[in-house]
Amino acid sequence: MSVESVHRSAAPVYVWPVKVISWNLLRITGAAVEDVAALIGREKPDVMLMQEATQHIEALPHMVGGHFHRLSWLGRIHGLAVWSPHRFAAPRALSLPASRLPGRLPRRRAQLVQIGDVQFANVHLSHGQLLNRRQLERCAAALRGRPSAIIGDYNMVGPVELPDFRDVGPLEPTHFASNVVPFRLDRCLVHYLECRSSSALAFGPSDHRPIRLELAIGDHWKIDPTGLRARPEHRPQRRDRLRRLYR
Repeated sequence: MSVESVHRSAAPVYVWPVKVISWNLLRITGAAVEDVAALIGREKPDVMLMQEATQHIEALPHMVGGHFHRLSWLGRIHGLAVWSPHRFAAPRALSLPASRLPGRLPRRRAQLVQIGDVQFANVHLSHGQLLNRRQLERCAAALRGRPSAIIGDYNMVGPVELPDFRDVGPLEPTHFASNVVPFRLDRCLVHYLECRSSSALAFGPSDHRPIRLELAIGDHWKIDPTGLRARPEHRPQRRDRLRRLYR
């Protein structure tokens, strides 16, 4: 069963651009809740995304206030978590493709979080280089057509190409395998968003560096009294997927 923990606060107030931090905490042997609270105190993010977050991280809103949600994975002691100083709708879980090989690990899920007019996918993808790209495509399909970002531990080696999405994360290594081989595993792909700045912060108790991003809604979107809408020339064409059922 998944575990969902929510702590509510005052009504949301979002001023774009927003500062987003993502950090793989390395389960119970890495960053503790005190380390996350200290990072929030220093950086003051609008959104804090966490991977490999254990039940101990549920104490975070009691230390720094705000709104918190954790989604655990079946058969794991850890999962995904999000924190914000402002209230947001309860995130939803998105099931990702899984390996069909015997002895496969439990199916992974992404945490979809709506922050104002932008949706974030908090991800910790599989290590298989073909499988994690299929998982990334599943996330993109769920977000495409609205301002969004896929952020977290991609576990990917090499370039990532995804139609309509741009890689705006820091270019420097964010993880050192066995403290020797550097990899750029923690990434951010955006859709209809602009990145004002991105950087990898210093290593803490985890084997991953936190990544920090400043994101804003792209100029080709506009806000009217009824909500956020795409400019007509940038609206994606709708596809009738049932057309093949008709003559």
